[in-house]
Amino acid sequence: MQRMQSFKLGWRLLISANEGAKQISISPSSLRKYSHGFGSFGLFFDIDGVLVRGRTPIPGAKQCFRNLVDRKGRYKVPVVFVTNAGNCMRQTKAEQLSHLLEVEVSPDQVMLSHSPLRMFTQFHNMCVLVSGQGPIKEVAEILGFRNIVTIDMLREACPLLDVVDHNRRPKGYVPEDKSLPQIDAVILFGEPIRWETNIQLIIDVLLTNGKPGNALGTLQYPHIPVLACNMDLLWMAEAKNPRFGHGMFLVCLESAYKKITGYDLQYEALIGKPSVVTYNYAELLVRKQAESLGWTGPVETLYAIGDNPMADIYGANLYNRYLQACQRARTQLQAKGSGKDGGGELKEAATAEEPPAMTSKELGGVSGMYGIEERLPQRCRSILVCTGVYSQDQQELPQDPDCTVTEQHTFHGHRDFRFDPSLTQPSFLVQDVREAVELVFQQEGCPLE
Repeated sequence: MQRMQSFKLGWRLLISANEGAKQISISPSSLRKYSHGFGSFGLFFDIDGVLVRGRTPIPGAKQCFRNLVDRKGRYKVPVVFVTNAGNCMRQTKAEQLSHLLEVEVSPDQVMLSHSPLRMFTQFHNMCVLVSGQGPIKEVAEILGFRNIVTIDMLREACPLLDVVDHNRRPKGYVPEDKSLPQIDAVILFGEPIRWETNIQLIIDVLLTNGKPGNALGTLQYPHIPVLACNMDLLWMAEAKNPRFGHGMFLVCLESAYKKITGYDLQYEALIGKPSVVTYNYAELLVRKQAESLGWTGPVETLYAIGDNPMADIYGANLYNRYLQACQRARTQLQAKGSGKDGGGELKEAATAEEPPAMTSKELGGVSGMYGIEERLPQRCRSILVCTGVYSQDQQELPQDPDCTVTEQHTFHGHRDFRFDPSLTQPSFLVQDVREAVELVFQQEGCPLE
């Protein structure tokens, strides 16, 4: 209960902080065109495998975004880039996208895997060990964390812990730094450079209850909290085949911890696609852009365009399931508040049609429905492109439209997410991002150009 209250407080603070946030450029013509007559919709774009492969734009991506802005470069509809990348800052990613797509991208349009950590205020005053690469200490500070220890800082304080690489072993006696504070939680931002060092030191911290310089005692289980961002097992870069992502690092960490202790590594939260909290955060960014457009009602439909069936498609469909559950819960509350007969029948009927309840891990580390009181969209539609992790050249499409598109029929999702094949089935399957955007505007009955 206390964790849920802390999360709700963080969510309210985030919403209020965004009230005064800098707004991206919006075309006045789009206010006239889309606030009357047409449906209200927003776009989520994955980046790697959808818009770019490494540093190279995917053919059609630039033209696609030229069509999404007016002659002054101002966006016609709300656009948010939802990526599981997490070893950089939003400003840096926005600048990269602006350069690659040749349109202005604001940091307020960029949603990184770690962005929802702003809402986990209950951890902001704890001493946290952070793992990843790039400016992760600065990233953690921007997210609200105040007492941060990096893997390199831990290595320097406890130089005898990291000995896999013989060349990095200390030469001679090195005293331990006694000033290192006890670590209260571990934050995994993304794949590190030296996996063996990170796995060793993280497990040292977990086995010693946050005091890695101490000798092992009685195992304390559950261990101190672990929060992980980005569960992607694979991602698409310039290479012809997918590359290991942070999800692969998590598999190694989980395996090592269980081999040593006999227990499963536990996560306080799993953040980034496909968790629901990621899409709730991204929806908030879309909502603020819609308000800038002058739309008085909520965005009714979100379209999520991605290349990874397990991350992008699973996540969008899971979020759509969450939106439907929120609508049912809101209807039941309204029926209960009105005092009309039949409320019990309504609940019974809704329950009969409901899919299995989502776990706290699928929600993103909290329990219960934290969006019932918000003005949420009615639906989220998933669109799978064939320019990244999923490729028609390597994976045959099922002949039966009722069959499920999967990643070679192997579950590539995280251990704590249940495999529901229906959630990997996209609402639409297209060749590339250009076709995806054209399809969206056709669905909404809006002229793209």
